[in-house]
Amino acid sequence: MSNQTTVREFILLGLTDHRGLEILIFLLLLSIYLLTIIGNVAIITITLVDHHLCTPMYFFLRHVAFLDIGYTTTIIPKALANMALGKRTISLHGCFMQLFLYFGLGTTVFFLLAVMAFDRYLAICKPLHYSSIMNGQICSLLVLCCWIGGFLVILGPTMPLFQMPFCGPNIIDHFFCDNGPLIKLVCADTALLELTDSLTGTLSLIGTLVVNLVSYIHIISSVMRIPSTTGRQKAFSTFSSHITVVSITYGSCIFLYVKPKETGKLEFGKLVAVLNTIISPLLVPFVYCLRNKQVKDALRGAFRQGVAFCRNSK
Repeated sequence: MSNQTTVREFILLGLTDHRGLEILIFLLLLSIYLLTIIGNVAIITITLVDHHLCTPMYFFLRHVAFLDIGYTTTIIPKALANMALGKRTISLHGCFMQLFLYFGLGTTVFFLLAVMAFDRYLAICKPLHYSSIMNGQICSLLVLCCWIGGFLVILGPTMPLFQMPFCGPNIIDHFFCDNGPLIKLVCADTALLELTDSLTGTLSLIGTLVVNLVSYIHIISSVMRIPSTTGRQKAFSTFSSHITVVSITYGSCIFLYVKPKETGKLEFGKLVAVLNTIISPLLVPFVYCLRNKQVKDALRGAFRQGVAFCRNSK
């Protein structure tokens, strides 16, 4: 850390300065956060214990659920603690750690969603070769590459930021350590840092989105050639949940990190950040549960087994 750095903690202004409204937001965020954890833990558990879900698609989904838990836990517990205790501070190193994990886990999710789109492309467009290509070893290797790639991509722009001097002020107008507000507090020329940051974010978002879109184009083209209506509906159902999740995740992230800086008000940006950090991870398990017959059947089976176990234990 540079010797010019005199700031040892930052003040997070949060979502509002009205105490009554802050209590309401606290209860709402806490409820949504708990639902997010429960929903994603349910997805992880059901894909581990149900042998019908031992396929590459659910293997990848399990990792997305795990990433979503880590992604939202990086931000929300600290925000909840600050609201509950009436504090607004975060240490310098805590801020850096939060920022690195937030973007590292988020970028890993993008890579994994792209892998899931490619998986659906192989399953629908190359069904005869699917099982030989997407074997257990390849799936594990793809997930490992997503994890490593996600954090390596973020390491480039974040390491120079961590070496920058922070000599005051130390007020971040946000509820977590986002890169934009943090860069504004640097006591040095940040033009190159902002350019690197913008290019990294844009390439990570747009690059993985292109993989998703190209896969969808090939999938839709193949599905439309299926003669029977039932066959087309069955094929579409296998990737409709993925399209929904991708739309929610990329939509909020593109608005936050690819839009022009002068677009929109700060308060609305905070609202979109809430959507991105907690609402999107909450919707993932519910989207797959509501739109995917296999997951719904697995959950019903697990519920019946749980009820039967409770009855027998009595």
